[in-house]
Amino acid sequence: MISEHRHRRRVQFYETDLAGVVHFSWYYRYAEEAEHAMWRAAGLTIASAGADIGWPRVAASFEFHEPLRFEDEFEVLVRVAAVTDKTIRYTTVITRDQTTIATGTHTAICVSKRPGEPMKAVSIPADLAALLKVAVPTRD
Repeated sequence: MISEHRHRRRVQFYETDLAGVVHFSWYYRYAEEAEHAMWRAAGLTIASAGADIGWPRVAASFEFHEPLRFEDEFEVLVRVAAVTDKTIRYTTVITRDQTTIATGTHTAICVSKRPGEPMKAVSIPADLAALLKVAVPTRD
């Protein structure tokens, strides 16, 4: 089942800006890194070699509550929040110890990616759709 995953990480120096805090763009990378780890934990990959489908983002947002700094250890919790015929919406909560650092969402759409053809939205394959489970949020 694919429903949620916790991913631990440490802030690297190159992820910080001149103010000494993580640059906002890295939060999107952290969310995607955790998403891919969730798929791997389920024995899958989001990008199989030679696959004829892909998962571009159609929406993404974050709200920032506290800063992360170089060497901070933190956790990224990613959850499947909603599934439609063609999309998966994830929620992300980034925490350091018990402090909420950032919260966000991103939506990926299933598309065909056949050589020589334009990319177009397609239904999530039935075998994969059967593995997707909307996570019931718990108190963290």
